[in-house]
Amino acid sequence: MSVDALFLKFSTDKLLQFMERIEICVDRLSEEQIWARGGENENAVGNLLIHLEGNVRQWIITTLGDDPAPRDRDAEFNARGGHIAAELKARLRRTVERATEVIGAMDEEQLTRMYDVQIYKVSGLDAVYHVVEHFAEHTGQIIYITKMLTHGDLGFYRHLRASAPSEEMP
Repeated sequence: MSVDALFLKFSTDKLLQFMERIEICVDRLSEEQIWARGGENENAVGNLLIHLEGNVRQWIITTLGDDPAPRDRDAEFNARGGHIAAELKARLRRTVERATEVIGAMDEEQLTRMYDVQIYKVSGLDAVYHVVEHFAEHTGQIIYITKMLTHGDLGFYRHLRASAPSEEMP
């Protein structure tokens, strides 16, 4: 497998893995918890879901997939409700699935071509890497918020608990 194909497959696999983890988190939260904020400068899980949908759509679907859609980034953070968890989750899932189709279909020329996104000039590779990294950061925030609100273990690494004892370092 070529390096570009490995990069694209890894990127789509990670986006889908993060999406699954977000869905697990959202399913454990009440509608009230989805919109809970500790303070005015903090984002609720609902805001992060809207923001991720907007970011992935703009950077991947609109820019790399040449499928223009308007985005109001400020509204993503200003929302204080008005969307139910199932709707937010479904919209993000559809966007991620469409983005993985776009990413999975990219070739070397598209990865090295330069694109204008927001105020940035980036290669296709930069755009994919940015989205996966950005998605990972906000997934971590959603996981942390979920653990704080539910006081529960989400079980993402349960399989490592039963591993064989590690060898001592010399």
